[in-house]
Amino acid sequence: MRALKQLFRFGWEQALSCLFPVVIFASLAITQIIPLPFIPRYDWLLMICLLMQWWMVRSGLETKDELKVITLFHLIGLALELFKVHMGSWSYPEEGFFKIFGVPLYSGFMYASVASYLCQAWRRLKVELINWPPFLMVVSLAVAIYLNFFVHHFWIDVRWWLSGLVIIIFWQSWVTYEINDTRYRMPIALSFVLIGFFIWIAENIATFFGAWKYPDQTDSWRLVHLGKVSSWLLLVIVSFLIVATLKLVKSKVPQDRN
Repeated sequence: MRALKQLFRFGWEQALSCLFPVVIFASLAITQIIPLPFIPRYDWLLMICLLMQWWMVRSGLETKDELKVITLFHLIGLALELFKVHMGSWSYPEEGFFKIFGVPLYSGFMYASVASYLCQAWRRLKVELINWPPFLMVVSLAVAIYLNFFVHHFWIDVRWWLSGLVIIIFWQSWVTYEINDTRYRMPIALSFVLIGFFIWIAENIATFFGAWKYPDQTDSWRLVHLGKVSSWLLLVIVSFLIVATLKLVKSKVPQDRN
C-alpha cells in the first residue's frame, strides 16, 4: 500500500511539473480541431504560450529565477529551430505573422517547456546531485552536444561518441529526490534515457497535431523514427546539464538576508 501511495505521489508531482508542456499539447490539439478566428494558428499558439508563462509567474507556480532559465532555453531552442528549418530537417508549413525565416516564435516555447518541467520537478521533488562531475567538464560536454546538432550537417555526426562520453562521465553520478519525506535515488544516465523516451512520445503527439512536420510526414502523418530518441536524449542531457549547473552555481552564491 505504501509503495502505491508513493507512486501516486510521484506521479502527481510529475503531472504538476508538466503543466506547461500539457498546456502546449492541449493547445496544439484544440487549434487543430477547432479553427480560431482573426489570426493564424501559429500566432494563437504564441499568444497562449505567452499568457501561460505570465500566469505561471504571477500565480507563483514559477519563480523569477526559473523564468530566466526558461527564457534562456527559448533562445537556445529558437536558434536551433532557425538552423534546422533552413537545412530542411523539418518545416512549419502553415501561415503566421510571427514567423522568422519560416520559424514561428511559439516553437521556442516547446524547448522552454522542457526547461519548465526540469525546474518544476527539481523544486517539487527536492532534487540533489551525488558525485557531480567538475564544472568545466560538464559545460564542455553540454557545448559539444549542442554544437553537434549544427556541425553534423557539414561534418561527421558524433552523437554516439558523445552518448558514450556521457555514460563514462556520469557513470558514478546519481540524482536523489524526495517523496513524502523519503529519499530515493536513480543513476543520472537512466534518468536521461527515460526523459528522452517520453519526449519522443510527446514529439509524436506534437507532429500528429501539426506542431511541425518532418519531410516524410508531408503527405500524411507517420510515427517519428525511433532514431530520433537519440536526438531528444542528447537535447535532454543539454537541458539537464544547463539547469543543474545553474542550480549549483546559485547554491554557492550567498543569499541576501535583508
